[in-house]
Amino acid sequence: MVDYHAANQPYQYGPSSAGNGAGGGGSMGDYMAQEDDWDRDLLLDPAWEKQQRKTFTAWCNSHLRKAGTQIENIDEDFRDGLKLMLLLEVISGERLPKPERGKMRVHKINNVNKALDFIASKGVKLVSIGAEEIVDGNAKMTLGMIWTIILRFAIQDISVEETSAKEGLLLWCQRKTAPYKNVNVQNFHISWKDGLAFNALIHRHRPELIEYDKLRKDDPVTNLNNAFEVAEKYLDIPKMLDAEDIVGTLRPDEKAIMTYVSCFYHAFSGAQKAETAANRICKVLAVNQENEHLMEDYERLASDLLEWIRRTIPWLEDRVPQKTIQEMQQKLEDFRDYRRVHKPPKVQEKCQLEINFNTLQTKLRLSNRPAFMPSEGRMVSDINNCWQHLEQAEKGYEEWLLNEIRRLERLDHLAEKFRQKASIHEAWTDGKEAMLKHRDYETATLSDIKALIRKHEAFESDLAAHQDRVEQIAAIAQELNELDYYDSHNVNTRCQKICDQWDALGSLTHSRREALEKTEKQLETIDQLHLEYAKRAAPFNNWMESAMEDLQDMFIVHTIEEIEGLISAHDQFKSTLPDADREREAILAIHKEAQRIAESNHIKLSGSNPYTTVTPQIINSKWEKVQQLVPKRDHALLEEQSKQQSNEHLRRQFASQANIVGPWIQTKMEEIGRISIEMNGTLEDQLSHLKQYERSIVDYKPNLDLLEQQHQLIQEALIFDNKHTNYTMEHIRVGWEQLLTTIARTINEVENQILTRDAKGISQEQMQEFRASFNHFDKDHGGALGPEEFKACLISLGYDVENDRQGDAEFNRIMSVVDPNHSGLVTFQAFIDFMSRETTDTDTADQVIASFKVLAGDKNFITAEELRRELPPDQAEYCIARMAPYQGPDAAPGALDYKSFSTALYGESDL
Repeated sequence: MVDYHAANQPYQYGPSSAGNGAGGGGSMGDYMAQEDDWDRDLLLDPAWEKQQRKTFTAWCNSHLRKAGTQIENIDEDFRDGLKLMLLLEVISGERLPKPERGKMRVHKINNVNKALDFIASKGVKLVSIGAEEIVDGNAKMTLGMIWTIILRFAIQDISVEETSAKEGLLLWCQRKTAPYKNVNVQNFHISWKDGLAFNALIHRHRPELIEYDKLRKDDPVTNLNNAFEVAEKYLDIPKMLDAEDIVGTLRPDEKAIMTYVSCFYHAFSGAQKAETAANRICKVLAVNQENEHLMEDYERLASDLLEWIRRTIPWLEDRVPQKTIQEMQQKLEDFRDYRRVHKPPKVQEKCQLEINFNTLQTKLRLSNRPAFMPSEGRMVSDINNCWQHLEQAEKGYEEWLLNEIRRLERLDHLAEKFRQKASIHEAWTDGKEAMLKHRDYETATLSDIKALIRKHEAFESDLAAHQDRVEQIAAIAQELNELDYYDSHNVNTRCQKICDQWDALGSLTHSRREALEKTEKQLETIDQLHLEYAKRAAPFNNWMESAMEDLQDMFIVHTIEEIEGLISAHDQFKSTLPDADREREAILAIHKEAQRIAESNHIKLSGSNPYTTVTPQIINSKWEKVQQLVPKRDHALLEEQSKQQSNEHLRRQFASQANIVGPWIQTKMEEIGRISIEMNGTLEDQLSHLKQYERSIVDYKPNLDLLEQQHQLIQEALIFDNKHTNYTMEHIRVGWEQLLTTIARTINEVENQILTRDAKGISQEQMQEFRASFNHFDKDHGGALGPEEFKACLISLGYDVENDRQGDAEFNRIMSVVDPNHSGLVTFQAFIDFMSRETTDTDTADQVIASFKVLAGDKNFITAEELRRELPPDQAEYCIARMAPYQGPDAAPGALDYKSFSTALYGESDL
């Protein structure tokens, strides 16, 4: 219960809690503490009392006439409390308790107490004003009570730029009269004495009612009467002051002036509200239009990038092998061209797309809009998935190309080896079938028969020696088939022919041996010397043929160790040549000995050894061929050794550069992570430093290009491994792309922080305090805080989230804001978004709806004509194109639904 009888207390007015009237009220305590000077020592200035009586009476009547009544004497007509209660009902729009109709003093006191109780219920603290004083007609108390009512219901809710009450009303007057000469409103007393300020207020809002340029500063009475009469006649503001009283008073009563001026404020507040509402709507629409443009740009860029990825992946997944190394190397060159020319711009586009998406989401959060959801299939995650598929296809394609080139290289080597061995074997078998089919033994002498048997034994020995070559030919053909050699048909045909011929030779050899053995009993003599020659000459001849075959054998190596192994084997072969030469001389000595014996015994030989076709001339010819092939083999091996040494140089050259570039990229990645955590100076300083850092990274690109050139030389040399470095070109490329993406994202994070700071009005000191607090508790420098770390951070900033019931509830509320997906981590961006929302105000859907309602004249709908009248043309058409027709029961033709439009701007449902 309010104490209306506190003894010996000066009259005070101030809210004990937030008011229940329109606008919720502002803080009036400090203001009213200064305003209490007017009735110090319980005395009233006579001139002020007169002005207050007239002004307060007129103000009360301006409201009471709505109820069909009025007062004549302010300290007499409120004594029974009836008109006082009626006045409060009119100005508040609320019903008071039923008054008592009795004429006794107790009835009057009860009625006045009901009125005072109602005033107290509106958060007004009344001191030294009691019902008895009002009933007794105490002029001072009655005027104080009416002034309290005027303050609470006519002035308190006036707010301009977050000021309130007297300051707000004064600021409004100053703004409205600023363009007018001879007007300087500094207070609510002397500034109004010449009447120009009253006329300026009217002219500013209704210029057709006042001819301001004809007014003179030295004629205040005329000026005041002109303003009072125009206000009463055209603005329905009753005359509350007398011009002569104002001019004749050294300092007009401030409360009387404030009361009168507040009537002007309320008379013109509709226009002010419309202007404010229009400005708010324009601001909201401008933000929405800009966000829509950013969304369209994102959709277009995302579509283009996805289309490029979808076109590229089938090309990378096309694994149809070619028949030749040259065709496959052209595919490899096309792939290198894709890597060098086509892919890098798309990497930049992907990075820019992520930056645009993050910037757009930040702007939407800052403008209190719902998050942007790209159309289906165009999310950043969708693009990352497609990009990952692309890189998987890319990696698989490169591996397939290199493996296919190796396969074709091996196929060519095997095919050439097959042709060489097949040619040697076919040359050896030439005429052998005819020889085995010859029936010369039927007419031969005994010695001839013995010779034929020995010759056949030598042939069988030779035939057995060639068995390995036939098996090698078949094995090579089988391997060519397994490796899918493109000319396998001809290889198989030739191999089958050799195998069939070999089977035929075996059968013919067996048949001829049986025939010779059958007649062997009839043969006795044999030239042992010729036989020994034949037996030793045949394997030696076969050894020379194998040696020539080995010396002409093609080889393929990939490392310096492999070629050095071949050189070592070749040196070992050369070390056996002296022994072979001695064997050759021993064989030739046998032949010479046979000739010497024949000559010494006058024996006439037939001219050739009957047991072998390997003559000394053949042996010498083949030996000479071996001697010629050895240096050629030396040259080929040395040439290959030089090539492998060159390849080793390329490996070391690439490794040297890669071992510099790789750690450099890794170091820069670590430095960027440290910079993003240990940012010093203003955000602009940090942004400038990061952009300089980004330029230094871009300037390093020539080192990467040099590495690409060295890598191309390695691939052109068909080098497939490098033991001198753990870095591959693929690792370097991925690291470089990650480095560029990381610095770009870090720069974008700082830009978003600047955007957040500027949009939310966060000071540099606040931003530094937020960053310092966040980094202090981010112990692992991971860029995110766990729940306990985040709670400690909040406590350091003054939040009451200790481990009690109320603190836990508050902490859970905050966590639902900063971690809506319940990931258990709070990022710095989410942290500053939360702090900015805690410290600043943002537009809401309800505010926009209220603004549209002002433009619509309190209707539940608005028309296109009203929108075009109140808003700029482009924003008016923007609203008209997007507002749905209004479907309410009070709908008029052409009515538009501004409520559902406003809620849609903020992603809310139209409740």
